[in-house]
Amino acid sequence: MESQAVSVLYGFVSGPVFLSASFSWFIAQLLKTIIDIARRYSRTSSDVVSTMFWKTGGMPSSHSALVTSLATSIGFGHGLATPLFTLSLFYGILIIRDALGVRRSAGVQAQALNRLSRELHDRLGTDFQPVKEVSGHTPSEVVVGAGLGFFIALAFSVL
Repeated sequence: MESQAVSVLYGFVSGPVFLSASFSWFIAQLLKTIIDIARRYSRTSSDVVSTMFWKTGGMPSSHSALVTSLATSIGFGHGLATPLFTLSLFYGILIIRDALGVRRSAGVQAQALNRLSRELHDRLGTDFQPVKEVSGHTPSEVVVGAGLGFFIALAFSVL
């Protein structure tokens, strides 16, 4: 019974869908971290770890890389005319749309709100608690992430 569970777990983590999705996310986050270090946004080891595992937004989009890789590897492995591929495709579209639109808009609004609140604090001495500024993605970040995810899934599915 135990060896059967281990076998199922091994099959899950060694399959092209899992491998391509997890590698796409990891490579996108690694590239984002390297770009942040080169731009000097990440200066301390804490900044580097935070960027690698928690930061959203930035080049390339790990959201786009992961969901594109997921849909691509499912399409290669199970076919394009399957409900599983359709589910992964629309899930990916939803995630990418959210990263481009909703989260980006919320981040821009949070920045404006924080700027206004700081100004009120400076002028009138009001209490100021900044709101979290969520980073969405630009279209180029999404395109690069999607391309990265597609080619990683292609490699895991074909090789």
